Amino acid sequence: MTSNTTFTSWITCPKPNPKAKIRLFCFSYSGGSATIFRTWTNDLPDSIELCPIEIPGRGKQIKLSPYTKIEPLIQATATNIIPYLNKPYAFFGYSMGALISFELTRLLRSDYNSHPLHLFIAAYHAPQLPSETSLMYQLTDTDFLNEIYQLNGTPKIVQENPELIKFFLPVIRADFTVLDTYVYSHQSPLNCPITAFGGLQDSRVSYNALSAWEKQTTAPFLLHEIDGNHFFINTAKNTLLNLVIQSLQSYI
Repeated sequence: MTSNTTFTSWITCPKPNPKAKIRLFCFSYSGGSATIFRTWTNDLPDSIELCPIEIPGRGKQIKLSPYTKIEPLIQATATNIIPYLNKPYAFFGYSMGALISFELTRLLRSDYNSHPLHLFIAAYHAPQLPSETSLMYQLTDTDFLNEIYQLNGTPKIVQENPELIKFFLPVIRADFTVLDTYVYSHQSPLNCPITAFGGLQDSRVSYNALSAWEKQTTAPFLLHEIDGNHFFINTAKNTLLNLVIQSLQSYI
């Protein structure tokens, strides 16, 4: 692709920058959309072009049914992202997005011989470990929502609005179905560096669960603990983003 790159409903770009040296593709947490990353463009240097991924069921793809299995989700994401891998790129995945970006990296390696410069994962345990969500997708709506609210990431306006809850519940449940039915398959470690981020007050993702990501790469591994709960992306955005920028600038 050239300077007239056209982005899509799947591959978004809040601030297109054809002169950027690196594309940073970002993957949201369950129930989230590409919009959670939009403000990052205000702080990224011109050398990094932000490209949040919008999977079906939300945002510009809200009319499409969300996926409930990871394999077709990864295949579809790969098909859509391939045209945009014409320059050096990195992946950042938050919670569910961490698992998506990891499996996408493995698929791109095996099927396309393409590799990101760096894989950033946040708020999610290493994939070879058992799921920490206790098959949430099988819970009743009431119990499921209670579990979601305990993660402290659902805005009050949603919690207090039955119509919004009815609208978002199928998407969030589908996302947790993806997570809870995921089966890890052993492959050789990646050859790109991995940086993991975790919230110091995140009761669901422990230090040991994050440090186990080191087994997924033969390249350097770093782990940063940041003040905050599971959604430290909202409360410590600047700290998180500055660490990502510092890592990427070493490639420029």
